[in-house]
Amino acid sequence: MTDITIYHNSRCTKSRQTLELLGEEGVEPVVVDYQKTPPPAEELDRICAMLGKEPLEITRTQEKLFKELGLSKQDDRSREEWLRILTENPKLIERPIVVHGERAAIGRPPESVRSIL
Repeated sequence: MTDITIYHNSRCTKSRQTLELLGEEGVEPVVVDYQKTPPPAEELDRICAMLGKEPLEITRTQEKLFKELGLSKQDDRSREEWLRILTENPKLIERPIVVHGERAAIGRPPESVRSIL
């Protein structure tokens, strides 16, 4: 399986556990440190569609940065605005996200990615 990508944060326990689980499953994913190389808005939009979620639903609303930016879960922002915010502030993107072809899963818990392998 070579068409698997993990949007990874090596400082995150769940992200490390998900990467380890993929290895145990014999998967060698493309590892993207999304904080250094955030997905462009178009790719993030595609990932949201695969997850069946709106951008706000993959936003880490408990991050200090979320409040520092003056954001709120009740903000009346467009999908495009949320995608721009996430692209410009990748720390706010939920992690890890694993993409396999046209399917995606958030590794919380890590075992949830098995559904797309």
